[in-house]
Amino acid sequence: MRSVRTRSVLTALALVVAPGAVVIGGAGEAFAVTKISHATATSMFREVGITWSSSGNCSDRYNSTCTSFEQLNLATAQGAQTLKRATGCALNITGGTETGHASGTYSHWNGYKLDYGKSTCVTNYIKNTFTYIGVRGDGAPQWQSGSGNVYADEGNHWDVLYYNCGGC
Repeated sequence: MRSVRTRSVLTALALVVAPGAVVIGGAGEAFAVTKISHATATSMFREVGITWSSSGNCSDRYNSTCTSFEQLNLATAQGAQTLKRATGCALNITGGTETGHASGTYSHWNGYKLDYGKSTCVTNYIKNTFTYIGVRGDGAPQWQSGSGNVYADEGNHWDVLYYNCGGC
């Protein structure tokens, strides 16, 4: 009976999601994920003063030395805006949806993660505002925001997993 209900919910949801949205389901839950273009993301970042850089000085999603925002989740871009507004810190994105990151459902490639260059301002905000939740499987210490997003200290940058826009 539950699988019939889940299919009905997914079918109903598929009828009301925005064009370009992708429906993701798990554990009987479903939600719409809206994907945005590189141009839309960069416009959103410029709007609040977020910068970005790449070692290859490029934005090709299929080149690991580039920083791409193609197929970024709208909520991830909004989460970056929320972080910038909340911290008031300079924020530079060093990793987006380009190839070369770890795989998985909640991955860079699938639009859920951004990497930020380290700064004292950002680090102090994360460590003093969010809740320490222990180390990730790879040893990176993690902090979780009140909205559930996870900030992992990977040494030379912050790896941020956005489940939502962080209260946008």
